[in-house]
Amino acid sequence: MIAIIKYNAGNIRSVQNALTRLGYESIITDNPTEIKSADKVIFPGVGEASSAMRYLRERNLDELIISLQQPVLGICLGLQLMCTSSEEGNTKCLGIFDAQTKQFPPKEKVPHIGWNNFSELKSAELLKNITLNDDVYYVHGYYAEVCENTLAACDYITPFSTIIQKDNFYAMQFHPEKSADVGEQLLKNFLEL
Repeated sequence: MIAIIKYNAGNIRSVQNALTRLGYESIITDNPTEIKSADKVIFPGVGEASSAMRYLRERNLDELIISLQQPVLGICLGLQLMCTSSEEGNTKCLGIFDAQTKQFPPKEKVPHIGWNNFSELKSAELLKNITLNDDVYYVHGYYAEVCENTLAACDYITPFSTIIQKDNFYAMQFHPEKSADVGEQLLKNFLEL
């Protein structure tokens, strides 16, 4: 079973629908027992960092997420909350990845909305059948810095981490559930880890 963490963030149902299209069963839950016993955990979201972290802390889900041993995938806000901190609301985050989440400077259109490809791509099991020319779909005004755990980067105003991995924790800044065949391949790669 796949557990999708419920924490008052948007876009969770579209992730569940994408999993269903791939033939996987999932539950949306904030129940620690269900999350701990899941084969895979997905931590998606669209929302604001400080209120999302407050919800996680009030339910001790912050400590639970950090302690998970199975593969965990953060998506969009999920990736940002897995970093050390966020400029959004000056928020202390989970600290899984040693990177800060920063706000895009207002040099171009912000938020970054639309399709973009990768500017850097490392070899990794998660990236099987993915190329630099593949486009994925973004909607975000904040980004994680490029760091030692960056598997893939994108360049919009500044280079940023678009896929990060450390141990059993994986994260994507874009929305794989809205990224057509490429997103489907990435979700499938994660689910087959």
